[in-house]
Amino acid sequence: MSNQSILCRRTKADLEEWLRFRKEAGLRIDPETALVEWCYGQTLDPYGVIGNLPEEEQQVGREYFACSPEEEIWVCFYDLPDATRDRLWELHHAKLVFPAGLESLNTGDIKAKFAELVRQ
Repeated sequence: MSNQSILCRRTKADLEEWLRFRKEAGLRIDPETALVEWCYGQTLDPYGVIGNLPEEEQQVGREYFACSPEEEIWVCFYDLPDATRDRLWELHHAKLVFPAGLESLNTGDIKAKFAELVRQ
């Protein structure tokens, strides 16, 4: 059984404690050394632990996470201090906003090709 399905069956107090733990971990994340990643997920339940969202509250979007390499506790950007989140965006903007599936392309090559096409 997955951690998420177990959490979906816990009490509200259990979920609040679990989320508090994530927010505390977010306070220890150093943006200069943090790992970042994104995935598609429920905007109102980025960790996937609430479960059973009403249909009108189900909205999928990119969810952004960071973790300290020492702890590997992934924390949603929503739960990070503003200064940490802002610095992570500064440092990892290209990775986090680049179109999905195209991350491995050399952006220099793309810019050169675009400039060539514009000149034609």
